[in-house]
Amino acid sequence: MAKAQTPTTTTRGRRVELQGEVVANKMQKTISVLVYRTIKHDKYGKYVKKSSIIKAHDEKQEAKVGDTVVIFETRPLSKTKRWALANVVNATK
Repeated sequence: MAKAQTPTTTTRGRRVELQGEVVANKMQKTISVLVYRTIKHDKYGKYVKKSSIIKAHDEKQEAKVGDTVVIFETRPLSKTKRWALANVVNATK
């Protein structure tokens, strides 16, 4: 009977990332990010643009209102925070 080989390094899978615009940064270490997505309508087949506001953790408080940022999914940090800031793509002046 052969033993099953276990991998020496574990992979965590693909990291989910979204890009959006910061709409609020008044909370401490938290930003609100507006993210757009397109979904296909079930009945008519037309693509519809939907938006969501997602709360993300900003440890260094570097994102400002109007910045374009990349956020990634993480463990639950609070009741509403499940995302964290990866980097700022375009900073406003």
